[in-house]
Amino acid sequence: MGSKLAKLTAACVVAGAFFCHGPVRAQSAEGHSDWPGPGQLFVGTNYQSVDRSDEQIRRDIARMKQAGFKVVRVGDLSWDHFEPAEGKFDFKTFDWMMDELHAAGLKVILDIPGQPAPIWLHHKYPGVDIVTQNGVQLDAAERYMDNISDPDYRRLLARMADTLTRRYAKHPALFAIGYNNEIGNGFVSYSEADRLRFIDWLKEKYGSIEALNKAWATQRWSRHINTWDEVRLPYFDGPGAFERQLDLRRYWSDVTIATLRDLEAIRKQNTPDKPAISNLWDTSGRKGFDYLATYRDYVSYGAMGFYPGEPLGAAFDATMIKGGLSTPTWFNEFTAGGGGYYGTRGRARMWAHFGLLIGAQAALAWTWHSHHGGEEQALFGLIDHDDRPSWKLDEFATIAREFSQLEQLGFPRMTQPKVAIAYSFDNVVASDPRGPSNTVKQYIGTPYQKQAHNAFEPLFKENIDVAVVNIGHEDLSRYTLVVVPGLYLLDKAAAENLRKFVAEGGTVIMTAYSAKVNEHNQWYDTPLPGRLTDVFGLRTNEFYNAGAVATEIDGEQVKGDIGHYEVLEPSTAQVLARFTNMEGNTPSITLNRFGKGRAIYVATPAQPQIMRPLYRQLYASLGIEPGPKTPDGVYARVVEGRVLYVNAAGEPRDVPIDGTMLGVLSGKRWTGTLQLPPFGVDLLEK
Repeated sequence: MGSKLAKLTAACVVAGAFFCHGPVRAQSAEGHSDWPGPGQLFVGTNYQSVDRSDEQIRRDIARMKQAGFKVVRVGDLSWDHFEPAEGKFDFKTFDWMMDELHAAGLKVILDIPGQPAPIWLHHKYPGVDIVTQNGVQLDAAERYMDNISDPDYRRLLARMADTLTRRYAKHPALFAIGYNNEIGNGFVSYSEADRLRFIDWLKEKYGSIEALNKAWATQRWSRHINTWDEVRLPYFDGPGAFERQLDLRRYWSDVTIATLRDLEAIRKQNTPDKPAISNLWDTSGRKGFDYLATYRDYVSYGAMGFYPGEPLGAAFDATMIKGGLSTPTWFNEFTAGGGGYYGTRGRARMWAHFGLLIGAQAALAWTWHSHHGGEEQALFGLIDHDDRPSWKLDEFATIAREFSQLEQLGFPRMTQPKVAIAYSFDNVVASDPRGPSNTVKQYIGTPYQKQAHNAFEPLFKENIDVAVVNIGHEDLSRYTLVVVPGLYLLDKAAAENLRKFVAEGGTVIMTAYSAKVNEHNQWYDTPLPGRLTDVFGLRTNEFYNAGAVATEIDGEQVKGDIGHYEVLEPSTAQVLARFTNMEGNTPSITLNRFGKGRAIYVATPAQPQIMRPLYRQLYASLGIEPGPKTPDGVYARVVEGRVLYVNAAGEPRDVPIDGTMLGVLSGKRWTGTLQLPPFGVDLLEK
């Protein structure tokens, strides 16, 4: 390791020093001619070479080449393969494999295998062990049981990353660098050292014990803190005050983000010509992290493991990992067969084309070979346990062939959505606190994720591109419509950004449960919605559950299946709709002119049957055009005059089309109706 990097890393991993260097900005793809860009699609696989003999590796690479694969992701989850003992690196086998991959014309995403940490590291540096909130020190029994805040872990990870990237920086097979597979899927730890690091973080954030007491509302329940040493780590799983739980999650989020920034600094020093394409898991229920507030600091292309269950949730998650990036999305891990015990024929092909609809560029099968042992021994890959190729390899060969054809026809799609949906890590935590004393859940009858999906659904089903962004950390001027569905916690930055967006001509829709608590997870002591009553031209303080709601929107009678509602008290706002089943016909939707824009408030949680007619009223004035009309379960986008149709349903679908069109993928001519089989896809042109 170079002396300059060694000093930088050592300075960055001391206890509490998580912000010693400024944000590292990932360069845009447009600035690198060798980075994947328009006109390139990639099909490949994840490969665990540690399971394979030299003979098998040669045969595997030959099969990958024959299938038309372009890229292979390697290195993840294999720290002790490269460093079997502290400071003793062994790259002989990996060097040979990299050469073999290059000879076959295959490119490599090289993952820095920072998690899980090797057993030797846990043995020598027990600070990397996880300690439960009950004080029990745990063995590293499964993946990701590593305390990534530990200074020894951070130091040794930096050395591993530096050694690995310097060694392969000039290797002709190297295509991209990935960081710590699924880094958001770790555990929090409760050692004394963690408590002290948390205190350092609090000192950095609040500056004084008085400010901390105010932020944590310690005047309640006789919990005033007199000295920093009285601070204890809040219980992740409860019980405990909501303000403290939020700060604990923020602390661990910052630990994760700092780790990613450290790795990005090493990439930029050693392999600046290779992008960062990492399989991140910011929404993991175990820990997660604030990706959408920070992703530009360590991401070149939004990337994720894509294991879809149903189209709506799959599209929302893939849209969220893209954020506001102009680069396409990568599925670093992609369902191999998916569904059921062994998979379903045609399903992976369908999801690959579904990915193209929403702006994806790559699908890398997880995994190449079925594992004989370990935690995923019954997760079947492209090669079966007896080393024979399954039908899945042929299906991915078909995907590779079709992707090669489509990259000449306007793919990957470079999306430029006009609509954004607000999302934030802080809000997810605040609206779903842990523990038995949970008045928040009693108040919020509709979880945030449900509201977000409900706001997304009508747009997605009308084949309209949407962005999912953190509205406090994004330039909103690129959008004409911003939807804020049940954003319970609205901090100052988000409120100011929304105010500016509307004042300058944007349209915002906010739904019930929004803007109730501030950045400290405490209810606003001002009229609601907090910080924005003048923007929306109303206040709301009463909340009820009617069992069901009914309203009339633009002459259409609409019934909502979520009965929670707020009583709106307009001041300058105009009433657009009223409840028809409530005493007094109270307002259900209002519109306020503020500056050059419009602020719309919906008195119920977001639900498709209410959001759909509301959106449709706004399309023309916002310059938003729905995409091709499709039956339920079929999704479509226009790409350079052609239309890509994907049937995500397990049943055949007939799609009305205009005149006669040629199926580029099927080779068939269709007149008046496109007949799609279950999981069927086609690209139609005149």
